[in-house]
Amino acid sequence: MSTDGRARILVMTVVHDPRDARIFQREIRALTTAGDRVTFAAPFSDYGVQPPSGIDTVDLPRAVGRRRTAALREARSALRRLALQHDVVLLHDPELLVAAVGLDHPLVVWDVHEDTAAALSLKAWLPEQLRPIVRSGVESLEHRAERTHRLLLAESDYAERFELVHPVVPNTSPVPPNVPAPDARRAVYLGRVSVERGGLDLIEVGRRIHQSAELVVIGPADAATAEPLAVAHAAGWIRYEGFVDNDRALELIQGSGVGLSLLHDQPNYRHSMPTKVVEYMARGIPVVTTPLPRARALVEEAASGVIVPFNDPAVAADAVLALLDDDGRRRQMGAAGHDYVRANANWDVDGPAFVALLHRWIGEANRTAR
Repeated sequence: MSTDGRARILVMTVVHDPRDARIFQREIRALTTAGDRVTFAAPFSDYGVQPPSGIDTVDLPRAVGRRRTAALREARSALRRLALQHDVVLLHDPELLVAAVGLDHPLVVWDVHEDTAAALSLKAWLPEQLRPIVRSGVESLEHRAERTHRLLLAESDYAERFELVHPVVPNTSPVPPNVPAPDARRAVYLGRVSVERGGLDLIEVGRRIHQSAELVVIGPADAATAEPLAVAHAAGWIRYEGFVDNDRALELIQGSGVGLSLLHDQPNYRHSMPTKVVEYMARGIPVVTTPLPRARALVEEAASGVIVPFNDPAVAADAVLALLDDDGRRRQMGAAGHDYVRANANWDVDGPAFVALLHRWIGEANRTAR
């Protein structure tokens, strides 16, 4: 760390979109707001993204599908070139643990975004017969990582996968002190769109409600949902916005009457809090969600929405219309959700805590190196 107390952080991903809300909107912004110097190595060109101003950037290839070797080779080269110029190396992909093998640096941190082994069940590019082998390899890699690196967990439930105790940096949201009433006759969905995330269910909800309310879908679509979304948009069932920068997306959803989270019952989702649920509540928007354990617990504890069954867009559509038709209930749920996340799931609190944690680890690494 420099004499002025500013840390030098190398942030790296070869998998995630450089605009990823956790990586860029939350963590990098928290670091730069604290005055730290950030170098962001990510696949800007492969995602068609202009590198952000105000920080140093390195363009890396994207690791996608089975085409990962070149990206890992470039990442490994960048790590060896840049790591020692920084106080901490912050990795956001399990693949980068391979690229970091043998790296001579006192503080490498892996930010664990998901249940990696469980997520393999959703990877269409990975042949089913290879998944048990790859899963075993991932688990071995994770156990090695916690012996050689520091770990951050996006969810407390991820702790079950590891032997040691690791701090949690949750996917919370900044919470504005004041938000508009959720009075627009509009439902919204914010996040990646796939079949497993309820993309086709959203289309059916839109079809059922479009004559009396609008459904706006914001987020990038996978190959299986891109065409159905385009067809539904053309038919007027939904308004599909595609990818929108997180700041702008949060502006677009403000005042909406309902926020939707129709994720399916998949292993990778059972231990995760859908970030969109927190973001809706932070904007005072009532939630309609499927009964994934973390989402259900949050919405029920906060009294901020309605739980609907998995894979049942008819019930979800009825829940949306019922909320849009009941001003008092809708406003009460929106206000309750806003109050709850302001006190319990607020990035304005968690962001500075994340920065303080990295600074503490840097101090410990420096003392050990002396």
